[in-house]
Amino acid sequence: MQFYCESLTSYKRLKTREVKVGDLLIGNGHPIRVQTMTTTDTMDTMATVEQSIRCIEAGAELVRITAPSKKEAENLQNIKDELRKRGYNTPLVADIHFTPNAAEIAARIIEKVRVNPGNYVDKKKFEQIEYTDAEYAEEIERIRERFTPLVLICKEHGTAMRIGTNHGSLSDRIMSRYGDTAIGMVESAMEFLRIARSHDYHNIILSMKSSNPLVMVQAYRLLVKHMMEEFGECYPLHLGVTEAGDGEDGRIKSAIGIGTLLEDGIGDTIRVSLTEDPEFEIPVCKDLVKRYTGRQQSTREPADTKPSYSPFEYKRRETEEVSNIGKKHVPVVIADYMLSKSIAYPDLQAIGYNYDESTDKWNIADAAADYIYTAGKTLDFSLPGTLKVICDHKTWLSVADKEKYFPLYQGDEFAHTTDRSATMNFVAVDAAKDQAALIAKIKDDKTVVLCPYSSASNRMQSVRNFVNSLMQQQLKTPVILAVESMHETIDEQLIHFATESGALFLDGMGDGIWLINDPAKMVNRKVSGRTYLEAKNNHQFINNTSFSILQAVRTRISKTEYISCPSCGRTLFDLQETTAKIRAVTNHLKGVKIAIMGCIVNGPGEMADADFGYVGSGPGKITLYKGKEIVKRNVPSEVAVDELITLLKENDAWTENKIAAV
Repeated sequence: MQFYCESLTSYKRLKTREVKVGDLLIGNGHPIRVQTMTTTDTMDTMATVEQSIRCIEAGAELVRITAPSKKEAENLQNIKDELRKRGYNTPLVADIHFTPNAAEIAARIIEKVRVNPGNYVDKKKFEQIEYTDAEYAEEIERIRERFTPLVLICKEHGTAMRIGTNHGSLSDRIMSRYGDTAIGMVESAMEFLRIARSHDYHNIILSMKSSNPLVMVQAYRLLVKHMMEEFGECYPLHLGVTEAGDGEDGRIKSAIGIGTLLEDGIGDTIRVSLTEDPEFEIPVCKDLVKRYTGRQQSTREPADTKPSYSPFEYKRRETEEVSNIGKKHVPVVIADYMLSKSIAYPDLQAIGYNYDESTDKWNIADAAADYIYTAGKTLDFSLPGTLKVICDHKTWLSVADKEKYFPLYQGDEFAHTTDRSATMNFVAVDAAKDQAALIAKIKDDKTVVLCPYSSASNRMQSVRNFVNSLMQQQLKTPVILAVESMHETIDEQLIHFATESGALFLDGMGDGIWLINDPAKMVNRKVSGRTYLEAKNNHQFINNTSFSILQAVRTRISKTEYISCPSCGRTLFDLQETTAKIRAVTNHLKGVKIAIMGCIVNGPGEMADADFGYVGSGPGKITLYKGKEIVKRNVPSEVAVDELITLLKENDAWTENKIAAV
C-alpha cells in the first residue's frame, strides 16, 4: 500500500478485516453499511422501539442507543426483545462513555458496544500533566486492567466493539503528550486496540470523529497508516463528522468529511450526525453510499506517483496572484448563469448583490460571489465594483469593457489564439485527458487561471492527479475547481458538490470554486410525508452551497458556524427547536463558532474548537461556556438564549446585522 489508501489516482476499496455484528458483515469488501442513533430516552422502551423501527424502515442497517448508566444498559434487553417480537432483527449498538459497568452489561445483551477511549477509563478535567515514560506506562496498565473485562465479555458472547475516538473528548493524558491533534486521536484508539489484540479479540471497528472535517480526515488517514505499519492489516472503519448540525450545512460538512474518505476507498460503515430526527439521516447516508455502489474498482496497480503535498497535514498549494485569485487571497466563488436566458440586476440578489434604486447603491452581503459566468451574454447595466464577469472567448472579443469582462477558453482554444486578456484568462481543462501541450503553453503565462473538471468516472482523483502534476512541475498557476452535478435532488447535489470539491480543498488544492447544475432536472424529495430539502432559487442555492463548502473546509469564513450535536437519549432539551432559535438570532455573526450540545457527554469536549457553548447540564438547565471555560451554570432554559446573547456582547462577539453598501 502507498501512503494511506490503495490508490491516489483511481477508486479502489481499502481491504479491511471482516467483522460480524449480529448477522451483519462489515469490512472485507462487503457493502458500506448505513447506521443511525436514536434520540429517545432509553428507559422509554416503546418510544425507543418505535423510533428504531422508523429508522430501520428508512434503511438503517444498525441502530445505536445510548446507555449512560447500568439501568439503561439493562433496559436494552427489553428494547431488543420487543424489536425481535415485531420481526426486526437489525443489530443494536450500545453507546457507552463514562461507565464501564454499563458496557459490560450491554455486551451480554446486544450485538455491539461503542466505547470512547477518551472517557472510558480516563477522566477529563482539562488539566495539563507532565508524565514520565514510567508514569505513562503505569496509566496504560491501569487502562488494561479496566478495559480487559469488557474485551473478554465481548469475545465470549461474540459481541462486536467500536473503539470510537472523538477529537473533542481526548483525555488529559493524551492531550498532555500529543496535544489537540489528529495523531493524539489515533494513539488514543491504538492503546485500546493493542489491548484487545493482546487477548486475540478482533471483532473491532474504529472511528476518528471530529466536528472539523479537516481534522477528521487527517485522523482516519493516519490511523490507516499506523495500523498497516504496526499490524500489517486494517480494521473496518466507521466514518462520521460529529456535531455536523442541521440542514444544508450539516449535509455539506458530513459529505466533505465522509465523502473525502469514501472517494479514497476508506470506510466500511457510516453515520451522518444531523440535528434532526434520526430517520432523516438515512437518506443522506444512502446518497453518500450509492455513489460507490457498483463503481468500477481499478484492477491496475496504483500509479507510482508520490504526492507533492502531505495528506496528513494541511498546507495550501502555493500559487501566483492573478488579480484577486491565488496566492494569499481567499478562494473566489463563481456564480454560474450559463443557462439564464437573460440577466437583469434583480437576478444578482440571489448571489449577494441587492441594488437600491433610491440611493443608487449596491448592498453587498458577506457571502457575495466574486465572479459571474454569463456564457455568451453581456450585461446592460452597471455592475457593483467587486463583481466581475467571465464570458466565452468569442463574446469577450466584442466587449468594450475589458476591465470587467474576462475570457473563458476551452482547453486547446487558448493555445491556438493570440486574442487574450492582458490581465486574466480563464482556461477550462478536462483533467482526464493529456494536458501536456497546454501546460507547456501556459508555463510562463502569469495571466492564466485554470478551471479543471473531469470526464472520468473517478472525477475527484482525476482532478487531484492533475493539480498534483502541476505541483510536480512547479507550476504555480491558480486553480478554480469546477464541479458539475446533474443529480435529481438537492440532497444528492449537496453531497456531490461537497465531496468532489471539499476533498480537494482539504488537500490544499483550489483557489476558487465553480459549481454547475441544471435546475430543470431537479425534484424535491419527501421523507415520511415531509419535504426533505428544497431550493426555491437555484442561483441562491448554488451560491450558498459554494460558501458553505469553503466555510466547512475553513478556507473562507462568511457566516456563523454552528457545532450542533445530533441529539440522543441523553439530551436534556429540545435540540432542534433550540438550535433553530439560536441560529435565528446569531446567524449574522460572521466567523463566530457556537456549539449547541444536548448534555455534558457532548459538552466541553465535543465542542473542541467552538468560541461559545450552550450545553445541557440538567433538566431545564443550561451551562454557558466561553471556549472550554464555564461562564454561567444552571441557567434556566427559558432565558438561556438571552443569556447567550449577553455573553456574546460581553466578549465583543456581537455585532448588529448590517449589509455593506457601495
